[in-house]
Amino acid sequence: MEHRLSTLLGHCVPGRGLLLVIVLLMLGESAASLATPWFAGQFAAAVMDGRPVFGLAPGQIILLWLGLFLGQALLRFFSSYLTTSTGARVLTRLSNRLYDHLQLLPLDVFQQRKRGDLLALLSNDVAILSHFVTGTLTGLVPMLFTLVGALVLMAAIDGRVTLLAALLVPTFFLILKLMGRGIRPVSRELTQRQADMLALAEENIGLLPLIKAFNREGRESQRFRRHSAGVLRLRSRQLRLQAALSPVIQLLASAGILLVLWVSSEQLRNGQLTAPELVSLLLYGLLFARPVSSMANLYGQVQQVRGAGERLLELFAIAPEPDDRAGVALPPVRGDIDFRDVAFAYPGRPPLFDGLDLHLDAGSTVAVTGPNGVGKSTLLHLLMRFVEPARGRIEIDGIDIAGVSLYSLRRQIGLVTQHVLLADATVEENIRFGHPEADAEAVEAAARAAHAHEFILELPQGYRTRIGEQGVRLSGGQRQRIALARALLTDPPILLLDEATAMFDAEGERRFIASCRDTFEGRTVLMITHRPATLALADRIVRLGGGSGEVVTERA
Repeated sequence: MEHRLSTLLGHCVPGRGLLLVIVLLMLGESAASLATPWFAGQFAAAVMDGRPVFGLAPGQIILLWLGLFLGQALLRFFSSYLTTSTGARVLTRLSNRLYDHLQLLPLDVFQQRKRGDLLALLSNDVAILSHFVTGTLTGLVPMLFTLVGALVLMAAIDGRVTLLAALLVPTFFLILKLMGRGIRPVSRELTQRQADMLALAEENIGLLPLIKAFNREGRESQRFRRHSAGVLRLRSRQLRLQAALSPVIQLLASAGILLVLWVSSEQLRNGQLTAPELVSLLLYGLLFARPVSSMANLYGQVQQVRGAGERLLELFAIAPEPDDRAGVALPPVRGDIDFRDVAFAYPGRPPLFDGLDLHLDAGSTVAVTGPNGVGKSTLLHLLMRFVEPARGRIEIDGIDIAGVSLYSLRRQIGLVTQHVLLADATVEENIRFGHPEADAEAVEAAARAAHAHEFILELPQGYRTRIGEQGVRLSGGQRQRIALARALLTDPPILLLDEATAMFDAEGERRFIASCRDTFEGRTVLMITHRPATLALADRIVRLGGGSGEVVTERA
């Protein structure tokens, strides 16, 4: 797990050159911080002894000291700017990588997970990871530099005091380990609860008409409040644990400084230390305490990152569909389709098919009917390779589709799904979705073939009318016609229709059937329907029974 998490973090690290510049700027700022106690000691010596130090009067030392502060401020500005801008780029790059991976995952992954959970990965988890890489890891080197530098410069003044300070460091780490043990499980559970809350909100926004229709506003508000209360409890617990770490470490660090001060004062009285050296030693002790105290926050962030990283790694571990564009391409097809001894079952459910045999002649229109749940839509999904059979072969023109690239297979198939999916874009953009280069004439021809042109012209801006998320501004029948036009625009030799006329009114269905006789000409059409009028389009009607793929031809 640790190796996989470090690999994931490695993908987030910016370019070496930019990372080096950021670290060097931070090191410069740390070096300026380390120089401050030295300037304080020299200024104290100049004031107390009444003589110049290195030929510099107290006023000149103050001016140099001011210049040091100015340089430190400039270094901090540039390092902060580069860190935040790099963090934004890292966040963008990681988000893009995660989104690309999501698009390549099989559809069953999305059927088993909530969309809100995936959205939380894209928004919250990647932000935690990118902030840790650019805001925390890059600051680790300067922090260690300050820690070691303070110890070295303290050792140059008094070795015994330095040894005492160094012996406190293992104590700090032990306390961090003991107190921070409970942060990691809480951070992981908090991240998951936040994802669940986002999933609930996303689901309910989609179900808002249903919620209003059944007067469930109060109940859903209570559900969301329960989720948010759970998140608040976990967040409070996480903050309590993290808040306890920092003051305890700060207290120990302060106690260590007082111990150093006490030992140093004894040496001052014995004449083993001068007052200017005591000033520098005290300031170096304070500087040493700062990175030690920061370790408490660092430890809490590490546990939070591990929780987010584990969730991301779980998703990245899921094998995507093969990126096989460079693989064996399916040549242009006529449309002969054969299901040969196909077996398939969804996880944890009885087999839908166990030895399915079905043949479709090229250019024929075959209607598939049957009771709900016998696998009608799954037939189309198998042909599109959204799912893979457990046994058997599916062939197009005698070629096993398992051996060809997904890209070459899917570009020769037009699909109209039962649940119409539309983008929040214009009518024209939705029809062009599968063929962005199509001209306006081709878009209109596809719309006419789908019997959509007439109602599109009646929209406020015609083909340039935005239809809202999932086509919410259109009726059900209008959405289905847009989806059909989208499929026809690619001019596929194979057309799959899953209840494509379910939302049509009687007149619309009649006109659709009349226009489709020419549209279907020369294509292999596999359509799922129960509507008698649409069945009239079929050359053959196939009924799927309930016996693991029993096929009954009702008319040939």
